[in-house]
Formats: sequence, C-alpha cells, structure tokens
Amino acid sequence: MNTVELTRALVDIESTTHHEQPVVDFLFSYLSALVGRYPGHLERISAAPHRDNLFASWGQPLVTLSTHMDTVPPFFPSREDAESIWGRGSCDAKGILAAMLAAAEKLLAAGVRNFGVLFVVGEERDSVGAQAAARTPRGSRFLINGEPTENRMALGSKGALRYELVARGKLAHSAYPQLGRSAVHTLLDVLEDIRKLPLPEDSLLGPTTLNVGTISGGRAPNVVADEARAEIMFRVVGDPASLRAGVSAAAEGRLEAREVLFAPALRLNELDGLSTTVVAFTTDIPFFEGAWGEPFLIGPGCIHLAHTSEERIPKKELLEAVDIYSRMVSQLLHQGVIVR
Repeated sequence: MNTVELTRALVDIESTTHHEQPVVDFLFSYLSALVGRYPGHLERISAAPHRDNLFASWGQPLVTLSTHMDTVPPFFPSREDAESIWGRGSCDAKGILAAMLAAAEKLLAAGVRNFGVLFVVGEERDSVGAQAAARTPRGSRFLINGEPTENRMALGSKGALRYELVARGKLAHSAYPQLGRSAVHTLLDVLEDIRKLPLPEDSLLGPTTLNVGTISGGRAPNVVADEARAEIMFRVVGDPASLRAGVSAAAEGRLEAREVLFAPALRLNELDGLSTTVVAFTTDIPFFEGAWGEPFLIGPGCIHLAHTSEERIPKKELLEAVDIYSRMVSQLLHQGVIVR
C-alpha cells in the first residue's frame, strides 16, 4: 500500500480506546511483512489485557518513531477528496502512523538501520501503552513522537490534570426537596467554585485552561438526585500545586475529588531545518519517562480538526511527513546533535 491507501485502511478499522486490538492485529501483519523483506525484530508488548503495543526494529534501535493506535469516539470510516483524507483518526493519529511506516520503508530501502517503530495503545484516555513502554525500554536514545502539529516541531506542550468529581445525596420526592439532598446541586456548586479558580500562565505555553468534559447524575425530574458525577481537565502550563489546592478546597466536605491523571507541561527540543510551534495539547511523551530517549514532537495534520466530525489530513502534509521523519531519523543517527 502507498501512504494514502494505508492511511485509509487504518482509519477504516475501528480502534477507539480500549478496543484497539483489531488495528493492532492489522499492523502486526503489516510489520511482519516488512520485517520479512528487511530482516529485523518484531514483538507485541502487553499494555493491558488484550491490548498490545507493537515494536519493530532493525539493528540497534537508537532512534524510535512512535505514535498511538487508538482514537476517540465516535468511529466513522474514511473517504477522500482531491486534497484530504477524512475519517476518525485520519490526523490523530493514523495518518501519522502511516507516514512513519512509509518513512521506515524508505530508510530500509536506502540501507539505513539502527532505528525502530513503536505504536502504543491508550493515548486518548490514560496513556497505558506509553506507561507499559516506559517499563520495557529497548535502548533507544531519541524518540520522535507523532501528533498533529502541521509538520512543525513543537517546542513545548501543555500538561494535563484530570479529576473525577463524585457527589452523594439523599433520595426524596422532588415535591418535598427538604426531605432529601441533591447531589446534582452540590456538584454544580462545586463546579462553579472550581471555574472561579485563578489559572496560571506561562510565557511560552500561554494560559492554563479548564474544561468541564462530562456531567451525569440523577434518576428522574421528579426525584431528588442521590448521585452526580463530572470529569474535568486542566491543561496545565507549570506547577499544578495551586490547582490541586483549589480543587481540594472547593470539594472539601461536599464531594469526592479523585485525581485520575497528571502529565506535566513540557519544554521540547528542536532540530535544524524545521519550523517550530507550541501546542496546547498533551501527549504520551511524559509517560515514556525518558525511557525511550530524548523526545521530539512533530506530525502532519491540524489538531483543531482532531476529535471532530470534520477530522481530516491533507495529503500534501502526509507525504511531506514521510520525508521529514526519514530525514530526522537519518540526522539523529548520523549526527546525534540536539539544538536546545
């Protein structure tokens, strides 16, 4: 398959987080054929039950190309027009994955060795694949992580601080609310206090942001709610201590605030010859914990289209990424020079 065909084939395999195994099996077959043509090493690395990372390498893997195989819901299949490939995961991150595979094949055909590819599960939810990879390093000195940056090298990325809020109440007939205690009302009051928290700013990364992502609770309009839940996420730009303290103070005595994920904000490196940017999203990079080498962040596609019904990736950027990834691998192998 060429890069466009492979992107569409990957997009057409539903692989929302926790359900990645069909695309894992497809890619294992694809990589098996590649390892057959260019002798190397291929393995599955278990990240969770029935959820595998994939790692292939040729020679000593000093440089690793990596991205994720899972997508956000809802799934919708691929289509293409003259300019773009559309579909869930087209830019985040199956087009990137296809570009990395095309770059690997280009490098191998040119006789380049001592690099690998690592594809992980779970990035869109809890980075369980990257955490598993951090426990199973393979000697890589440089990690090229792929996310949509419009083929510009990211100099920094925001972190993430995610909470689940759980409020408990007391059931009652809604005609007699004084006999109950509404968990929904409690949750809304706490959310209002959290939304008033001061949000730190950073000169490079910009402002911290807050998103109230999900709210659920209650049983019926005529019943005082006995439970309510919400999930919130801060996109952090520095030390999260003040945010943690603010959430704890808002929740104290009213509901349970469970911290379920933290990834720090990052300053990242650049390489000569590539334009740069700064991104507000969070990646798997913090969860690799340096176990796969010095990280770089770059990939085709626009993050503003990821996770939307308009998700697509320009074919031109996709093909440019093949050359960018192959050049980066060669540069890091032959020079090993990091510009800070």
